[in-house]
Parts: sequence; C-alpha cells; structure tokens
Amino acid sequence: MTATINLYFTLTGWLERVGAWLAPLGLRLLLAWEFWESGVEKFRGENWFADIQSQFPFPFSILPADLSWFLATWSELLGAVALVVGLGTRFFSASLIILTVVAWMAVHAGNGYNVCDNGYKLPLIYLVLFVPLLLNGAGKLSLDHWISRRIRR
Repeated sequence: MTATINLYFTLTGWLERVGAWLAPLGLRLLLAWEFWESGVEKFRGENWFADIQSQFPFPFSILPADLSWFLATWSELLGAVALVVGLGTRFFSASLIILTVVAWMAVHAGNGYNVCDNGYKLPLIYLVLFVPLLLNGAGKLSLDHWISRRIRR
C-alpha cells in the first residue's frame, strides 16, 4: 500500500511540475488562435458594428461604431500575440473577457452564433478558459514569468 501511495505522490508531483509549464501554454495558444482568427477577419472585413451597436452594453453602446471596431480588432490581434508569448497575460485576459462579454451580449446571445442553437456555449467556454490565466497568470513558459524572475532578483 505504501508503494502505491508513494507512486501516486511521485506521479502527481511530476504532473504538477510539468503542468506549471504546459497547462497555461495550452490555454494561451488555444485562445490566441481563436482571437487571432477573429481579429484578422475584422481587419480584412467591413465594419458591421453600426448594425448592432444598440445591442452593445453600456458604455460600449455610446462609443462610435468605428472606434468600437478598431478597439475590438486590435484587442483581438494584440491580445492573441501577447497570449502566444505570455506577455501581459492577466491584462489581455481581462481585456478579452470584456470583449467576449460584449460580443456575447451583442452578437452571440440568442442568434445561434457558434456551436449550439442558443449561441452561448462557445463564448462561455472562452470565459472559463480565461479564468486560470487571469487568476494564475501565464505559467512558467512565458515572458511574464521570465520578466517577473528578473525583476525579483
């Protein structure tokens, strides 16, 4: 029995050490890919925010549609790059959470956009995936970790 317990703690210890490096990286890359795709689509496309601006929650509903389009496009593009390298991960996670909530309320909710009939599933998945990055940071395989170690010395 003791051997089994020791093996369990050895394996879980090893998984925790590896997880500190790889688990946040997987989340960052998945989210970066999705937001990069959306940002590129906006960058290359026409601004359709004027058609739905009234559905944006306050204070985003009072911003000009062109400014909202610019902010959304560049938040997605810069946020995606930052997530890949793990730079400003908490800031960009918070920014992309806000963007996701606004998109959820203005576009996804009830329109059947993405994955399921009610449009809620995919934005909810994004929000849940951002929580560990917001609370725990980018992990050890990131510029955030490297910079933090340098500053603490």
